[in-house]
Amino acid sequence: MTDPILATHGLAKSFGALTATDDVSVELRPGEIHAIIGPNGAGKSTLIAQISGALRPDAGRVTLAGRDVTALATPARARAGLGRTFQISALAMEDTVLENAVLGAVGASGRPWRFWRPALRDADLRARAEDALARVGLAEHAAARCADLSHGQRRQLEVAVALTLRPRAFVMDEPMAGLGAEGSRQLTAFLDELRHEAPILLVEHDMDAVFALADRISVLVYGKIIATGTADEIRTSREVREAYLGDES
Repeated sequence: MTDPILATHGLAKSFGALTATDDVSVELRPGEIHAIIGPNGAGKSTLIAQISGALRPDAGRVTLAGRDVTALATPARARAGLGRTFQISALAMEDTVLENAVLGAVGASGRPWRFWRPALRDADLRARAEDALARVGLAEHAAARCADLSHGQRRQLEVAVALTLRPRAFVMDEPMAGLGAEGSRQLTAFLDELRHEAPILLVEHDMDAVFALADRISVLVYGKIIATGTADEIRTSREVREAYLGDES
């Protein structure tokens, strides 16, 4: 079996009497999309926060390409190759598309953030940003304000920013949120190609997108993984249907 690019090993996190994640172990393998699904309050956001470095686990480890990154803060994990996109956009809306992409390249370089505007004149950083924009189909919008992009284009820009980090793996938190049917269709096709750039750990409520994209699906309920399998295995699991999917059938 191929070694995982990203893995959690027995992650646990409690907030007082509430157990948000309970011995959670998941793996992301090269070239795959592994989806994490579950009802609201299942612990998905807590799990993503632990993987990205925003929240320290009470127990367990996170490894990236075999390296234990549990003690690393979010910026250090990004520089190690963990690319993240957010449920709520973290883009600079008044800056241009190119400026947002350069901002990501500055983060990848490890330079202080306060020097990012002069970095627009850095040929290497600018080239990295322009290449990322071209790969997500936003090259012709480089001079546009981020605020003037469509919702779907902003999602593509978030991926471009992550691409400037030259990630080993992506972690995506509800990328379909706020998209209409056509936007979801376009983003689904885009992510299907992106998996060849780096594997994707996908947290998503859009079940059509999940079943279209995911090689494997893990179901998180009350902080525990109750099942992991292919789309067909998850669809036909009685335990999963009773705990989650049955509400949507």
